[in-house]
Amino acid sequence: MNTWNIFGEISSDLQLVEKELQEAVKGPIPVLEEASSHLLAAGGKRLRPAFALISGKFSNYDLKKMIPLAVALELIHMASLVHDDVIDASSTRRGLPTVRAKWGNRMSMHAGDHIFARSLQLIHSIGNREISGILATTSVKMCEGEIQQILTAFDIRQTIKDYFYRIERKTALLIAASCRCGALAAGAERAIVRALGRFGHYIGMAFQITDDILDLTADQKKLGKPIGGDIRQGIMTLPMIFALRYYGENSRLAEILAAREKGEKEIKEAIQLISAAGAIEKTREISRRFVEKGLRELAILPVNPTRDLLEKLAHFINRRNY
Repeated sequence: MNTWNIFGEISSDLQLVEKELQEAVKGPIPVLEEASSHLLAAGGKRLRPAFALISGKFSNYDLKKMIPLAVALELIHMASLVHDDVIDASSTRRGLPTVRAKWGNRMSMHAGDHIFARSLQLIHSIGNREISGILATTSVKMCEGEIQQILTAFDIRQTIKDYFYRIERKTALLIAASCRCGALAAGAERAIVRALGRFGHYIGMAFQITDDILDLTADQKKLGKPIGGDIRQGIMTLPMIFALRYYGENSRLAEILAAREKGEKEIKEAIQLISAAGAIEKTREISRRFVEKGLRELAILPVNPTRDLLEKLAHFINRRNY
């Protein structure tokens, strides 16, 4: 779903990013270009480019310099989604068939690699070693998060600390990097770069926590994929961890979550048990706390419409229903 209407002053710039994304995935091999372009057709929130562009507004904003960074950030994110869909055997994303569903696992992996390689070209073109270093380190840690998720699948003994480790690497670090790199590309003061990076980290944590709530509670049409996907794949999210604390490791919920094979009836039962334990609202409160931490980081920034926009986006992330 397109969310440009919430991006205020950068909406037109994001539309230029969208055009450049289309150009970025073009190539000489038609099937690879088609597969690489497929995820773009489904749209997306474009939060990572948006945060980079907004962060650049706190200093010497030059759209020609910002566009390659914004596009590279979205390409890194897209590549991770294509690879995730192979690992998770996902059939739909944002209401459309996944690249995996249309072209199979092998082509999906190559498409993901192609998208990531194009991001590397764009990062190189920026010519800023600090930005390159941040995005390289972030990409490595994203992979670590994904590997950890695979290794701990169906493990009901996971802790809140384990969960935070995973979602920081899967989601929060790239959003934090988007804010930091956007400010760096515009030549912002170090204090502003650091504050925006911390803001992005907290908001990124809230974003993933909200995603994990929506996987259990959302309208399937709005979400664009079947709910209960984390339960199917054995991914222990915060609502599940809270609910397991409530029921115990020998409970019916533990039995369902630990089972590698489960049907829709069991998934619905698990969702009902998680909700009945009060785990959904408890998780929402954790998300709200991360948003509050993020908003406090904005205190050193000048009071202007750009800071107001970051506050608006922070609240959107916590309240969204897709």
